[in-house]
Amino acid sequence: MDNDTRPPAATATPLVLAPARQTAAAAAAPATLYPPAGTRSRAAFAHCYQQQLTPVIRFIMRNGASPHEAADIAQSTFVLAYEAWDAIEHAPAWLRRVAYRQLLKVRRAKEHPCAVLPDLPGGRCPMAAVELGEQEARVYEALSWLPARQREVMAWTFDGFSPAEIAQELSIEPAAVRQSLARARQNLKRALGISKGGAR
Repeated sequence: MDNDTRPPAATATPLVLAPARQTAAAAAAPATLYPPAGTRSRAAFAHCYQQQLTPVIRFIMRNGASPHEAADIAQSTFVLAYEAWDAIEHAPAWLRRVAYRQLLKVRRAKEHPCAVLPDLPGGRCPMAAVELGEQEARVYEALSWLPARQREVMAWTFDGFSPAEIAQELSIEPAAVRQSLARARQNLKRALGISKGGAR
């Protein structure tokens, strides 16, 4: 395979975040970008890599990982995706599902992120795509205080997945997703000091 389409080896990665609404839109659109399994080319994988790397890093960060841990896990996830590319039917969901499993492995093993980060195509550093502004940093910190299930459901929701889609990916009932989502939103508002009227 061509070297220019192979994802970088799994290492840690630095992070400028696009607004959450942009991320949700980017995550909701990919279903039309990836042909069915078995028909996708290396160019399609490269396109997926460029489109999904930053959203996947952000997804992992919303699940409580540090920026370097999230970048490292995202790179590992894309290595796995490259190897299984023709068998992947819905890349955005597959990437997040596998990335979350990788995060759990990292937590169990208590691994430490690497210092050297690979560049994106064109010499762009992935960490430059996930720098947090002050407001976003507060949101991410508040997410880290949520119970694991609430944090996980919120991470999927931020990326534009519906309760039904989240339930399918997590193998739980849609009602359980909606309940976790409602509680997570309440807890986030409380943590961020947001009143019912939206004022802080």
